[in-house]
Amino acid sequence: MIFQRTVLSGLVAELPPEVWTSDEVERRLAPLYGRLKLPEGRLELMTGIRERRFWPQAIRPSAASALAGRRAMQAAGVGPADIDLLIHSSVCRDRLEPSTAAYVHGLLGLGPQAQILDVSNACLGFLNAVALAAGMVESGQIRRALVCSGEDGRPLVERTIRMLNEDLALTRETIKPYFANLTIGAGGAAAVVSRDDLAAPGAIRLLGGAAETDSSANGLCEGDTSFAELDMRTDSEALLAAAAAHLLDGGSPSLLGPSRSEWVERSVLKPEVRSPQAALVHVQYVDHYGQLVTDADQAWLQRWHMGQSFETNVRGQRVRQWWGESGLPSGSLYFRYNRHQLLEIGMVDGGSDSVNQAARLLGMKPGDALELKLR
Repeated sequence: MIFQRTVLSGLVAELPPEVWTSDEVERRLAPLYGRLKLPEGRLELMTGIRERRFWPQAIRPSAASALAGRRAMQAAGVGPADIDLLIHSSVCRDRLEPSTAAYVHGLLGLGPQAQILDVSNACLGFLNAVALAAGMVESGQIRRALVCSGEDGRPLVERTIRMLNEDLALTRETIKPYFANLTIGAGGAAAVVSRDDLAAPGAIRLLGGAAETDSSANGLCEGDTSFAELDMRTDSEALLAAAAAHLLDGGSPSLLGPSRSEWVERSVLKPEVRSPQAALVHVQYVDHYGQLVTDADQAWLQRWHMGQSFETNVRGQRVRQWWGESGLPSGSLYFRYNRHQLLEIGMVDGGSDSVNQAARLLGMKPGDALELKLR
């Protein structure tokens, strides 16, 4: 996914005041640790988590979400009437229905123009919600969205500690599915997603993202409600093994797009008109088919070329043909707009080793410039 006009502003975190260190959690588990002769310090050693935060008293996820949402709007300099979409993106929700966003909407005093919905996808919910909101901004459906989240993991942790201490049948092996529960905390987060021309200076530009789904391990970390309390069990060893197997099988977080460092490195590049006859664009990334994707979208280019044909000369290779023109021989370079409406350069029938053929042939990499000339 590629974003051209979307920014993030007012990004805030709402931290509960009560701190539980991993040492404190282990002290609360003294009966279990003594019974199974578990060494102290293993919780922080195995997870890297020194502390987690909790609300001092029971709080609804909607209330925590609203706390963060209010701060985000203030930080972004917007009011309730400016929000066109509200997404609550937590694991925790007030109840099955209505949406928790309905309660957050009321707590924040948002207007009737604001659409509301919940997006829940475990640890990825907030990122999914930001991407969804950005897509709606890009398509012109909305101007601004408020994405917020509020979690309260205290009931789960307290229930887990109580159960581990009281169930005398548990062994070192059978406590493993509950170990991840002890890493859970509480808090809130929120941000405003908007068109770049509506945001104050200093907003974070959203450039794009990539996603890859492997649902084969979907039974390794499962949570559900049990007698008004959240119940969660995680096979941590199998989860890590599944991730390792995925990587060994060729999977990679960068399979469908560039790494974050690459995005940051070229985020300052923008297409520019050099003269009425020439424009300068840049390679934004090389996609997984080997095409060179530029930073020039179709609308920008049409304003420049006004219907005239254009071409470029790259490393002695002339590119002037468009994908779909009849009779393009194998090995020909061509222009086309990809599904994100960005101009890209590809090659016809790159061969069995087609990946990155266009990039290799032209010797280009992200950040390199291309001069387009009217014909």
